[in-house]
Amino acid sequence: MSAPDRLVPWAVFGAVLSAAGLPIYLFAPAQYAQTYGLSLTTLGLVLFGLRLFDVVQDPVLGWLAERLGAARGLAVALAGGVLALSMLGLFAVTPPMAPLLWFALTLTGLFTSFSFLTVVFYAIGIARAETLPGGHVRLAAWRESGSLVGICLAAVAPTLLLGLTDRPFAAFAWGFAAATVAALILMAPEWRRQPAAPQPPAPLRAILADPLARRLLMMALVNAAPLAISSTLFVFFVQARLDAAGWEGPLLVAFFLAAALSAPGWSRVARRFGPRPVLLAAMGLAIGVFGWALTLGAGDTTAFVAICLLSGATIGADLTLLPAMFAQRLSQIAPNGGAGFGLWSFMNKATLALAAGSLLPLIELAGFTAGAATQPDGALRLLTFLYAGLPCLLKCAAIALLAATRTDPLPDPLRG
Repeated sequence: MSAPDRLVPWAVFGAVLSAAGLPIYLFAPAQYAQTYGLSLTTLGLVLFGLRLFDVVQDPVLGWLAERLGAARGLAVALAGGVLALSMLGLFAVTPPMAPLLWFALTLTGLFTSFSFLTVVFYAIGIARAETLPGGHVRLAAWRESGSLVGICLAAVAPTLLLGLTDRPFAAFAWGFAAATVAALILMAPEWRRQPAAPQPPAPLRAILADPLARRLLMMALVNAAPLAISSTLFVFFVQARLDAAGWEGPLLVAFFLAAALSAPGWSRVARRFGPRPVLLAAMGLAIGVFGWALTLGAGDTTAFVAICLLSGATIGADLTLLPAMFAQRLSQIAPNGGAGFGLWSFMNKATLALAAGSLLPLIELAGFTAGAATQPDGALRLLTFLYAGLPCLLKCAAIALLAATRTDPLPDPLRG
């Protein structure tokens, strides 16, 4: 079996995980608001509370992942079952109790299993990269490309299924459950991998004591915020600001497909010039492209397609190079990886918690009503600034942070 073939399971498993992640933030609040009449403020606060719990548990899950040993495969299989059942409960089952409570319960199972699987998946990648020509950057290219393809499929599936069934989200949930089983089978041999020189689990304080690891974790927090914000508000921006209801799926596919296609290219360029300058260039391009969205209004769908394609291409660099840089550093200071990626997941999810807990109540306070035919001008202006302007400001902060970060301790294998 060739080296690319051996990496296919990593792409497939990444696709399944990503399909359970970002698309839920895009679709679940709008679906429950429109189907069951729940307010955006209430849903936003529930998401915020659940994400706070999720954020707190991630370091604990990282600690657990490092100590599973031979039981890792069984633990992954159980978590995969919870992930599939939670998705079915969220979208394929009529709530047997108050819809808000059912929303909270199913998302708790979804978030916890997703978090555990993500931490284990990225942690075992450290051992896999040790045996792979091209190391962490090459593995990240396969893993993140698969993840982005998974997001594309999850984004467009409900729209495509709408022509086949009157319950497209239920059909999506059943398809997701089947894909989860397939991904678990494909990845089964990988869970037995161990670092070339096994070491005892690293305490969190050892990772946090490392200056470069701390700076990369802060980068994860600041740089994830723009995507968290735009993801939380995407459906509402397309429907209300662009007046393009029905385009949500195709536009998401344009964005994430561009990211998926660009990821191998960013990987190749980074292996030649180094990840830091390449990532800085991609971030600067992202600001220029996404700032364009501030000028859009009703009917500007064609321009937004171009924005989705160009900004998606820049996100491919973020999602490929930053995790590779962090994984390479962990291989030096905490080779087991579980605790480190528990912290990494903590940083990324903190942004989603803050976005859901603050932005949805803000736009509703300004008079925005999900699914309404017309929206107040003030609410639309606020929606536009929060969707496009605020991410650009945060991206500027991320550029400043990366520019001030010394990555000299990262050895040549990151470029190899």
